[in-house]
Amino acid sequence: MIRDVREKDLDQVLELNESCVPAVNSVPLEQMQWFAEHAAYFRVAAADDVVGGFLVGLRPGTSYASPNYRWFCDNYPDFAYVDRVAVAEVARRQGLASRFYDDFRDSISDSVDVMTCEVNIRPANESSMRFHEQYGFRQVASQETDGGDKEVALMVRPL
Repeated sequence: MIRDVREKDLDQVLELNESCVPAVNSVPLEQMQWFAEHAAYFRVAAADDVVGGFLVGLRPGTSYASPNYRWFCDNYPDFAYVDRVAVAEVARRQGLASRFYDDFRDSISDSVDVMTCEVNIRPANESSMRFHEQYGFRQVASQETDGGDKEVALMVRPL
């Protein structure tokens, strides 16, 4: 079941997030709490209160300092930004990520033209790149982050 995140989910969400590093950035619990308060979309897939995945999505206009989010703010007037998505190992390859993306898309205004995200290209996250390309994303730019230790593909998908 995909549902809104609850305060009691945040420890599990953080544990799942950390298990997916470097595909997603490591964050402290306070960042997850900020997402719960400010994100346009923060939903989990849960069964019997066990979180098997989550997606955090933002819209323009938040104070989020991520350089990737800021790039989209500087280059697109409106968008639905996927900040992070994580699926537990046991729940992978069952279509959960696609269901999250579809649910996020369905939750936003019809006036939003694009969904955006970034995918690591250094270090490479080949499975994420394949998923995003199959889902209809295309790379529009790239940028280095973490002092040049990482490079991400900045991607958009028309809605």
